[in-house]
Amino acid sequence: MVGSHDEASDRGASRPKPRVVKVKDLPAVLLLDLDDTILDDTGARDRCWQTACAEAAAQRPGLDAERLFGAIGEVREVFWSDPDRHREWRPRMREAWEQIATDALARVGSDDPALGAFIGQRHAELRDSAMAPLPGAISTLGRLQSLGVTLGLITNGGRDRQRAKIERFALTAYFAYIGIEGEVGFGKPHRGAYDSALASLGVTAAECWMVGDKLDWDVAGAQAVGIRGIWLDRRGAGLPRSSTIQPDYVIGSISELLPSA
Repeated sequence: MVGSHDEASDRGASRPKPRVVKVKDLPAVLLLDLDDTILDDTGARDRCWQTACAEAAAQRPGLDAERLFGAIGEVREVFWSDPDRHREWRPRMREAWEQIATDALARVGSDDPALGAFIGQRHAELRDSAMAPLPGAISTLGRLQSLGVTLGLITNGGRDRQRAKIERFALTAYFAYIGIEGEVGFGKPHRGAYDSALASLGVTAAECWMVGDKLDWDVAGAQAVGIRGIWLDRRGAGLPRSSTIQPDYVIGSISELLPSA
């Protein structure tokens, strides 16, 4: 299963023994993921789908909102599980959500692409409205800067949507490098996403850590090029039992990178 903006990867987990990060261990450069590392991208996901389904059902007598919501969950899991489809659609998330909704409608016996487009777009609007920085994330970026750590951002997704998030939350000033898949041409875990950051910052892999919530993209992808991979286990679920990926460190939030008071 490929990690995604839209799917949690912590089911069936057994908690690993965390490794304590000391401030003296901090590298010269920290590369950070954006979604669900700095910004809460998926916390309101299900609620937004449910609302969009309810609004669609209000327009279409006989459409069962709860059944449709269940079908969306089933379709979404299959949709994002294929690596090639994942790479194709993640730069076009709004279109992907429209397609997911349309396919879910077909599962419940309603062949209605126009309604699917409405549900997908409404989900996107609600999701964008609900997005917010994770607690303490912005202040942590500032504190890391004050400690002399150079920060870089590597995020998958389309240019327009990811840039809009960065600008909305005034994140540009914190980062010496910003690498968006839709701009760079490579997404994590492709080594090109990391090589671009290293080249732009003029540093070696040994001088960097990568911090993010996706074991495959942010940990394994970084480790493959010699960068330490720090896994953000925000829900405290622990490593999935089936995981062959071993993070260099496990943290619950990026604030845990800071020295203790």
